[in-house]
Amino acid sequence: MIIFNNTTSSSPNFLLTAFPGLELAHIWISIPVCCLYTIALLGNSMILFVIIIERSLHKPMYYFLSMLSAVDLCLTISTLPTVLGVLWFHAREISLKACLIQMFFVHGFSFLESSVLVAMAFDRFMAICNPMKYAIIFTDMVILVIGLVICLRQVIFTFPMVLTLKNVSFYAGKELSHPFCYHPDMIKYSYSNPWISSFLGMFLQLYLTGTDLLFILFSYILILRTVLSIVAPKKQQKALSTCVCHICAVTIFYVPMISLSLTHRLLSSTPRVVCSILANVYLLLPPVLNPIIYSLKTKTIRHAMLQLFQFKGSRGPNVRGLRGQWD
Repeated sequence: MIIFNNTTSSSPNFLLTAFPGLELAHIWISIPVCCLYTIALLGNSMILFVIIIERSLHKPMYYFLSMLSAVDLCLTISTLPTVLGVLWFHAREISLKACLIQMFFVHGFSFLESSVLVAMAFDRFMAICNPMKYAIIFTDMVILVIGLVICLRQVIFTFPMVLTLKNVSFYAGKELSHPFCYHPDMIKYSYSNPWISSFLGMFLQLYLTGTDLLFILFSYILILRTVLSIVAPKKQQKALSTCVCHICAVTIFYVPMISLSLTHRLLSSTPRVVCSILANVYLLLPPVLNPIIYSLKTKTIRHAMLQLFQFKGSRGPNVRGLRGQWD
């Protein structure tokens, strides 16, 4: 491994870190990490495959779920090479260009997932609060436009941040806190004032994810108000049960993300191993748990998967007759 001096460079290299202080146990740590990556890749791929091949799932709620699975799949793939490279081969060195590319994908897909969760919240709001207009508003064309707007929004906000960092000089050979490139972790090693860039990045994150979270909370306030106006307790329970999966997805995404961002920017004395654990939870928890939650809670997807395993991809009559409702 090449050790660099603390000098500035137009194209410096960084040193990735998996779990500081636990380097001798990397092989053993890689076993559960690989299991989590495998679950994330197989789970999200299965969700996408079932929604694509099963025509009864070609409905707005499942289109948004397929978007979430696709984003989780891409987010998992974006960090997989460097994480396993550090754990298996101690391949810690990464160039600035490669680091910026990975950072673009990590933050881009992270912001993308936040936007998809907003779209799913709007879907639940319309299904519960305005069921008569649901089918009229959520046409295939409208869903396609929503998907394109979500992607365009991430490119507009994320790409300029990466271009700006490309022209920033960094100290060479600095050790990052994670096995992947993360903006708050990189910017503290810039030659210019890191606080300005750090808080600009934090403002961008608060603007995107903070706005998304406010929309989600506002949607659920309206949903709760509508549900409480329902007289029959069973109907109340059924309406609320349709939101359980989405509430879980929102929780496991926003809590680790906000915790990691605040830890890097405001709690500089936090042990590096804590930051490393938070980062892995932030990137692995949603892709691993989302397919499990939706598979267990959503009867139509669960039945479609069972039929897929039982008949090796052939669609039985029970799957074709399933209703597109959350269980």
